[in-house]
Amino acid sequence: MNQALDVPVLAAGEGFMLRPWRLSDLQLVREASDDAYIPLITTVPSPYSEQAGVAFIERQWARATTRAGYTFVIAASDDRPVGQVGLWLNDLAQGRASLGYWVVKSARGRGAAVAAVAAVVGWASRDLRIPRLELCVEPWNTASVRTAERVGFHREGLLRGWQQVGDERRDMLMYGLLNEER
Repeated sequence: MNQALDVPVLAAGEGFMLRPWRLSDLQLVREASDDAYIPLITTVPSPYSEQAGVAFIERQWARATTRAGYTFVIAASDDRPVGQVGLWLNDLAQGRASLGYWVVKSARGRGAAVAAVAAVVGWASRDLRIPRLELCVEPWNTASVRTAERVGFHREGLLRGWQQVGDERRDMLMYGLLNEER
């Protein structure tokens, strides 16, 4: 029987840390559910209810239990949750994993996404020895493009009609980072 993944606590640059989800993170889920974009690209519930928020957090725990991936809360130095970063292992047999991340509006512009993605990249490359990491970003999402590029990801191309977002298929920019490039 496969053992559940152990989601570690990771230092993430100056002023941030990554940690497993807790039920006390419901306020983060509430704020994310009010965002116009986050619920479209994640499983964050919208509209929010406490029951739906608890179910979201339980889904994050299940990702480790089923070995689908690691999902972390991005927390400020005072342990205030500000976002989420995930390392998804669906393609691990092919030597690659993907990342996804979001930061709530009230915490944007403070470097949380860059710190979180850099911490996961370092850990995944060093400790998990995953040969290739990748992420997809919508072309209009300049903040996410900057995050990927600041961490060292390379733009590899445009994937036309790659992903369902809300009611439509959307293009995505593919970014990749090879372990030896770190």
